[in-house]
Amino acid sequence: MSHQTATISTPFPAPTKPAPAPAAARTKRLLEGPIFSTLMKLSAPNVLNLLAFTGMVTFDGFFLGKLGSDTLAGASLAFPWVMLVLQSTNSGMGAGVSSAIARAIGGGNTERANALVFHAFLLALALGAIFAGLMLLGGPTLFRLMGGQDDMLDAALDYAYVALGGAAAICMLNFMGNAVRGTGNMALPAGVLVACVLAHIAISPILIFGFGPLPPLGAAGAAWGLVLPFAVGGAWFVWYLHSGRALVRLTFRGIAPRWELFADILKVGVPGLVNTAFTNLSVVVLTGISARMGRDIAIGYAMGARLEYIMQPLAFGFGTAILAMVGTNWGARQYARVRAIALTGVTTVAAVCGSIGITVAIFPTLWLGLFSDDPDVFRVGGLYLHIVAPLYLCFGMGLGLFFVSQGLGRGAAAAAANGVRLAVNVVGGLIAVYWLDLGMIGFFGSVALGFAVYAALLVWAVVRVKEPETAAAVAKAA
Repeated sequence: MSHQTATISTPFPAPTKPAPAPAAARTKRLLEGPIFSTLMKLSAPNVLNLLAFTGMVTFDGFFLGKLGSDTLAGASLAFPWVMLVLQSTNSGMGAGVSSAIARAIGGGNTERANALVFHAFLLALALGAIFAGLMLLGGPTLFRLMGGQDDMLDAALDYAYVALGGAAAICMLNFMGNAVRGTGNMALPAGVLVACVLAHIAISPILIFGFGPLPPLGAAGAAWGLVLPFAVGGAWFVWYLHSGRALVRLTFRGIAPRWELFADILKVGVPGLVNTAFTNLSVVVLTGISARMGRDIAIGYAMGARLEYIMQPLAFGFGTAILAMVGTNWGARQYARVRAIALTGVTTVAAVCGSIGITVAIFPTLWLGLFSDDPDVFRVGGLYLHIVAPLYLCFGMGLGLFFVSQGLGRGAAAAAANGVRLAVNVVGGLIAVYWLDLGMIGFFGSVALGFAVYAALLVWAVVRVKEPETAAAVAKAA
């Protein structure tokens, strides 16, 4: 009998075995369920994540656009940094939490999984403090380097000081939510996130424009509308995990911080954070380049790039399911099933992202019309989507492979591939604009090329991952 079969097929007489608990049934589904239908069932709640992030990205831009182009442009300077916090703690470091917990559960070690939740709690507090400190100290210099000045700079600082100053709330919500996702429970974190974003959409107009005795807060109001609901959601997750209602439990007594458990999260989380940082840094630098080419180009590029921020939570919706399935099966040493899950998941993400890309490339006003009716914005943003959006197929492929690599416990290659994409985007964009004098067309072409390179490198990186037994046999033979 193969090792794989021994792992998943131990028979028990039906009369003497109690019905499996919901948690055990959930793990069994990850290990034995039909791959595509299991992926779809796990991903379905995460589609709510897509809707939630779409609402946040869309409504923020819509509301802030009512305050004028300078406010919208200023918030666009700060927006990539806010998205860096959101994504690095959700699909970056947060995925490290999910991966570590999924592998512990797949290996049957519940005690280790519980200890990992406590370590994730500590990391959330530490990372939130780091994000807040960096922005509060370096924000003005950073936004000036990105081309911000006068009213644009003021709006960027108003938005960033609140949103990044409250980074701990975002970190806690996402880390604790990912602890639950690591058990295979996708519905609850998705529901909490949707509730937070709906609250954000509901209170942001009041905080931005004022209501009754409440004065208008402008760009800062949109940031407060984000931080306050996320703080409530994070506190609720802490209570939920501490209450013992989840498959894993957050315990503050009897657990001492251990570097080995931090390392189990960080070995996936740090490359994931770096990967997310590269993604957002690319947008930051390209936003800065476009801002120096003119306000209309900056807004046009920013509106196009916002659609890429929707591609990422879309991939996250499928990716968290891919990660949980890959991580649990990798921990159970079901390597053939891991490969089948990876192929199915990556194909699905690429197909969905590619379909959206083709649609907006043909009909760019479907997206751009949500934010502006300025003909110049339509001209620049439309050109961006015509050139870049067809390559969202490659972007989706790369994002899907990113989650596969995290489920395998290996994220460094994914981060390196995204670093190359950043170099292609930035260096290629600068060469196209300032050396070859290709203007916007060359600038946008470098973004499209970066997506193609990203997908190719990640295919190569994931294919090279060896099964532990295979790697050991090769080493012994050598």
